[in-house]
Amino acid sequence: MKKPPRPARKAIRPSALQAESLQQTRREHASETAEDYVEAIADLTAQQGEARVVDLARRLGVTHVTVNRTLGRLQREGYVSVQPYRAIFLTDSGRKLAAECQHRHSIVVAFLRSLGVPEKSAEIDAEGIEHHVSPATLAAFARHLNR
Repeated sequence: MKKPPRPARKAIRPSALQAESLQQTRREHASETAEDYVEAIADLTAQQGEARVVDLARRLGVTHVTVNRTLGRLQREGYVSVQPYRAIFLTDSGRKLAAECQHRHSIVVAFLRSLGVPEKSAEIDAEGIEHHVSPATLAAFARHLNR
């Protein structure tokens, strides 16, 4: 017995707001890696006096090959200075980006903690949220914390 033909599906077109949201998310994903790396380099430099490829690989849970490729991109974008077999250094732009990331991260963690989220969960969740929170929402978090 032959199945009846399926009715044609209408193409679903996302609303302008959804399209804008998805575009924003794609832009944020593109900058997440750079932000994670400069933040980790800044942390390692503050804790150990230097950041090395092996330290970044361990901290970020990736291979040294991935770190080297990403560092090449970050060097081209002007965030780091890298020389073979030497420590990794943040440029002025890299230090500025790292400070902005650390500031965003601390606000998000504090906000989540103010809601009663346990410390470990707040730290883990903040790693994702900090890259996607808008400046307006981050400002609202800060205002909430200052009450």
